[in-house]
Amino acid sequence: MNSKLLVKLALVFNYMVLAVLLNSVGAVILQVQRTFDVSKSEASILEGFKDLPIAIFSFLVASFLPKLGIKKGMLISLIAVASLCWMIPLLADDFWYFKMLFAGVGISFAVIKVSVFATIGLVTDSSKEHSSLMSTIEGFFMVGVLLGNVFFSLFVNDLDPTSMSWLSIYWFLGALALAAAILLLLSEIDETASKNLSKTSKDDFFEMLRLIIKPLVIVFAVSAFLFVLIEQSFMTWTPTFYQDVLKVPASMGIQAGAVLAGALAIGRLLAGVILRKVHWLTFTLVCTILVGACVLLTLPLTAGDHVFSNDVTWFDAPFVVYLFPILGVFLAPIYPTINSVVLSSLPRYLQSSMSGLIVVFSALGGTTGSMVTGHIFEAYGGVNAFYFSLIPIFALCLIMILLHRQVKKQMI
Repeated sequence: MNSKLLVKLALVFNYMVLAVLLNSVGAVILQVQRTFDVSKSEASILEGFKDLPIAIFSFLVASFLPKLGIKKGMLISLIAVASLCWMIPLLADDFWYFKMLFAGVGISFAVIKVSVFATIGLVTDSSKEHSSLMSTIEGFFMVGVLLGNVFFSLFVNDLDPTSMSWLSIYWFLGALALAAAILLLLSEIDETASKNLSKTSKDDFFEMLRLIIKPLVIVFAVSAFLFVLIEQSFMTWTPTFYQDVLKVPASMGIQAGAVLAGALAIGRLLAGVILRKVHWLTFTLVCTILVGACVLLTLPLTAGDHVFSNDVTWFDAPFVVYLFPILGVFLAPIYPTINSVVLSSLPRYLQSSMSGLIVVFSALGGTTGSMVTGHIFEAYGGVNAFYFSLIPIFALCLIMILLHRQVKKQMI
């Protein structure tokens, strides 16, 4: 097999495994409310335990990862994830264990994401190829989210909220992480271009700090923060929204998260093809406007009483149950596109540092979006919580226009 193709397959599989774990937070937030009787605002803190370690460690990892080795860093992270997963079914009998789990997954994901983003630049030869591969990998990330939600729903006991049977899924997730490590071990990554051999890790760290003050990076930071705030408010709270607002069973609420993830996967995979022919700004602006349109069209349909029995299925659910996740198709391409645009405008030896900053900004946006949505959800209801997303959606349109101007200046 072609060495570059094997590396790309390894990146896709590693990213998918972490996607399952990282984005299971929505399903776990729903389940800990049921199993451990915690409130929505208390459960929302899991997003912080996931995202804050991502932010902190991405900032630290990006500067020394080229010295440690991209492949070695990913291998260590995958083995750590497998170990954590196998501990959960044996030990988890209280809410704090899940805080520990997501903190560990967050740290590992910081290493994996920085490594994947840096490696994309090593196996592509043009900005269009970079954008295409970035969208494809992010598309498979959403496939992982979809599969994770489906798997979680199969382990949920709708009739017994206190049942711990759903923890058995972590045996399988640990095995997947180990399989990902083996696939990565078999691939060969030429990391030479990612290293600036004349500089120390300390120099790399300060170089990353200097990146932060660039106008291009500042504008990008705001755009990434806003996008992930929007995305995570939907991704994290969709299962709870479906159960509390539409009154469907818990397993179906988690499956709804899978449908949303599937829509995101389709959107990102299609973007990998469309971006070869359409300018990125036109494409992302149209997508963002359509996301806002979907919110305005679908949320009014949630009005009314939707009371189902525990044996309700997708075949007898109201129209809005199917309609709401469509916004994922339009939401999906925005994030990988703006990431690729910024990364491909920088020299390769700076892409690891920039990847770290991308993960930091994304993690902060994800935590903010989830926690704000959780508090609005508890105080004013799920419909108003999702209407809130219209504010950052509008702001994102304006920021992407500014980002385009800064990228043009960088290219001059």
